[in-house]
Amino acid sequence: MRKLEVDIRVPVGLPVPELAGFAQYAEQAGLDGVGVPDHHHTGRDAYMVLAAMAGRTGGIRLYPATSNVVTRHPLVTAALTASLDELAPGRAMLTVAPGFLSVEKAGQPQARREWLRQVVLTLRGLLGEGRAVLDGHELELFHRPAAGSRVVVLASGPRLLELAGEVADGVMMLVGLHPGAVEAAREHVRRGAERAGRDPADLEEILIVPFGLGERERVRAWPKGYFRPGQPWLRYPSASNLRWLRRAGVDLPADYRPEQVDDDLADRVLDAFGLFGSAQECAKRLLRARKETGLRHAFLFPAHTWDNTYEPPRAEVEAFGEVIGPALRAAGC
Repeated sequence: MRKLEVDIRVPVGLPVPELAGFAQYAEQAGLDGVGVPDHHHTGRDAYMVLAAMAGRTGGIRLYPATSNVVTRHPLVTAALTASLDELAPGRAMLTVAPGFLSVEKAGQPQARREWLRQVVLTLRGLLGEGRAVLDGHELELFHRPAAGSRVVVLASGPRLLELAGEVADGVMMLVGLHPGAVEAAREHVRRGAERAGRDPADLEEILIVPFGLGERERVRAWPKGYFRPGQPWLRYPSASNLRWLRRAGVDLPADYRPEQVDDDLADRVLDAFGLFGSAQECAKRLLRARKETGLRHAFLFPAHTWDNTYEPPRAEVEAFGEVIGPALRAAGC
């Protein structure tokens, strides 16, 4: 089994030069990649941040996590990705989704699935052969990555998982870590790939892994709380979280209230959903997920609310460097 690759979300909560230094810190801690939220409203452009990170790192993967397909034309997104590849050859990757905070802040609706399909195919064409057709218009990208660049779709719900299987180079899945939930999600990806005559084995799979450090009472506060007023944390960024928890034997109704979650239920949710607890507990849970699901690529998604969404994950990177990474290496991962 190949080495387990582990990346981490680094939000744009610091000045760009400091974010570049933070990526260097993450690389020194042994992480394999950094994904940067593409949130225009922060005043810091994700691709500028990634370019700065490219100059301070030597081997880690760099990508937006995630770009929407509404606020930029795909030719612009492809050019940004190709430029990042020139700064970090072979290390650039592109992940896209219908949009959440960025499109909300821009006053736009999320992209429809058909538009996402067209944009993904367009991006793959531009970053691959350098040509594509969108809405009947021929597009061309003169300079592009020598080996192409992967276009990965972020998906949680079944229909987006199937779309990723149909048209993308890979899928970034937020479905938890329970083997029943992961297998059910994989089945949707396979269904989409086979419908398009593709081999599902050719698609890259990245599991988004919620990651909360702390004592038991502290981490229990996540399923008992809200991401922002009116939006339970477990429904962020998608209500599909509840679907995959049901696959793990945790049946929460769509209209549940976080205040109704007791300690026992919170513990079951946390075990099914991600890495929660001390650094040692998180290392053990990640190793168990590796054994139970064959996990090969994890994207650590530090637990947060709207109030602290842009704080850099210093404690999480430190925990990986000092405890989790060494535990993975000791286990041959």
